[in-house]
Amino acid sequence: MAHPKHKISKSRRDKRRTHDSLTPAQLSTCPNCGATVKYHTVCPECGQYRGKQAIEKDITA
Repeated sequence: MAHPKHKISKSRRDKRRTHDSLTPAQLSTCPNCGATVKYHTVCPECGQYRGKQAIEKDITA
C-alpha cells in the first residue's frame, strides 16, 4: 500500500476540510395548515405544494 512521504501539517489538513461542514436545513411554514416544512417539498400534513394539491392525504384520523 502507498504511504505518505511527508507529514501533512495540521493547517494544511484543516484547509482541506473547510468545506466539509453541514448547513442546517431551511425550514418554512405551510401557508395552508401552518406545519413546518422543508423548502421545495410537499407539505406532509396537508399535501399541498405552492398553493396546489400535490398528493391526496387521508384526513380520517
